[in-house]
Amino acid sequence: MKSLCIIPARGGSKRIPRKNIRNFYGEPVISYSIKVALKSGLFDEVMVSTDDDEIAQIALTYGAKVPFKRSQRNASDHATTMEVIEEVLEDYKRLENVNFQYVCCIYPAAPLIQDVHLKLGLEQLKSEAYTCVFPSVVFSSSIWRSYGVDDNGGLSMFWPEHRDTRTQDLKEAYHDAGQWYWFDTEKIVNWDWPNNTGTIILSEMEVQDIDNPSDWRMAEMKFDLNRNQAE
Repeated sequence: MKSLCIIPARGGSKRIPRKNIRNFYGEPVISYSIKVALKSGLFDEVMVSTDDDEIAQIALTYGAKVPFKRSQRNASDHATTMEVIEEVLEDYKRLENVNFQYVCCIYPAAPLIQDVHLKLGLEQLKSEAYTCVFPSVVFSSSIWRSYGVDDNGGLSMFWPEHRDTRTQDLKEAYHDAGQWYWFDTEKIVNWDWPNNTGTIILSEMEVQDIDNPSDWRMAEMKFDLNRNQAE
């Protein structure tokens, strides 16, 4: 029952060029994902899937393995996380005759990641017999009061039945924290996104999706605050 950590880090980031190895508090941002994965002690192997020589070298410097390059097909903007994971597992089986039951995909730009959450995710995956477990965070504003805006600036509520409902009476909604995903490969069918999925809840201070420069700055602020509180 071997466990594998896959960190998918292609070289062609568009919104933040070279995002996966950009400096974050003195180190390439991918280093935080690698170091937490290694620190957790959960994995038989921590590997980086990349098409980029510089990313590969940095990954090796921080202790990850890069046993093979990612295919050009899965290095495109349209490749999905599931496709990358499937390719990695196929390559391990084909080239090294190794199979893994438990796989955790950790994103490379996730500097707020914590090993304790990885451990909780794996415990839940096993104890509840889930196919997949990943972290979630509550929406900061209620989605039930959300609305769309047309080209003329007019708006319409998605759920007009909640127009007069008090916010505190609405059920909380959550979204993917965008840090990591545990999978039990013995339960995956055709590598479609599984229905049998669990989650652990993180706080807003433990999560920051990084898609643009403002997100990056917010991640730095949260990282700094969390670090100061831990000292």
